[in-house]
Amino acid sequence: MTMPPATETRAASTSSSSSKGGWPAWTREPLLHFLLLGGVLFGVDHVMVGRADDPMRIVVGPEVDAEATQVFTASRGRAPDAKELAALRQVWLDNEVLYREGLALQLDKGDSAIRERVIFKSLSMIDAGVKLPPADDAHLRGWFESHREKYDDPARFDFEEAVLPGDADEAALRAFVAKLNGGVNGGANGGASNDTGAGLRVFKGRPHANLVQSYGADFAKAIESSTVGEWRVFRTVEGGNPAWRAMRLVSTTPARPGDFNVLRGVVLQDWTDATLSEQRSAAVLALSRKYTIRRDAGSTAATTAKAASGAAVGGDSQ
Repeated sequence: MTMPPATETRAASTSSSSSKGGWPAWTREPLLHFLLLGGVLFGVDHVMVGRADDPMRIVVGPEVDAEATQVFTASRGRAPDAKELAALRQVWLDNEVLYREGLALQLDKGDSAIRERVIFKSLSMIDAGVKLPPADDAHLRGWFESHREKYDDPARFDFEEAVLPGDADEAALRAFVAKLNGGVNGGANGGASNDTGAGLRVFKGRPHANLVQSYGADFAKAIESSTVGEWRVFRTVEGGNPAWRAMRLVSTTPARPGDFNVLRGVVLQDWTDATLSEQRSAAVLALSRKYTIRRDAGSTAATTAKAASGAAVGGDSQ
């Protein structure tokens, strides 16, 4: 019996690479604090204004985390994890350093004390002092090799899922898969049967990272090593919850390494962005050393540390 029309097609993930180490890639874009997370960066300005007793002391209160969590959740549909929250906190802290430096230089004059404008002016002054070092092909090749995961096209997998109506348990799925593989009401070259009312979902070009993100590492390993065309019951983990799914691998596209000669222009731009971001971070770090940073944890003991820069003004590109 032939397979019914596909009931769902999910687009392939467009990118499987992610940053390895350091802050998440989304925190490293130049001028992030002006374009992406304005609500986090500038929405708690009144808190700092109320703590102006010591201009060389910066207090990062729990309201910063609360505002960061609220804006991140509204934007991404989930709360930030510990690493992401730390990155958002660092963005805010770097901006506070820039803001105070701008005030010290009287860059707020004529701007009605608008925080964003002051930070922008401070960062513009830093940008005016950064300079790219020379970079020949040998240097760019070395940078390309150290960031190869950004440029290689990973292996991709096409697979299908047979979906039974209702909440089918593991036993029902295994019985159904046995029929599909045995040629009853379908077969290895067919799919879900009209007699069962099952539907078919088609997944195209999914890289390993996307499989892990969507269904868990065990599922990714299992389906990538399964026999093409053979229906199997897989255990998945979705949103922290286990589930059972009837799926089969359809095809695999091998990984393709990036070609430096083809991508040289892209590599040069990425290296330029990353290098300038590192110089901006170093400049803000140097400025921040004159401040004492106290983390206000509310009922817990306060901690004091020197500011560390990295997220707000960029870092290594992914």
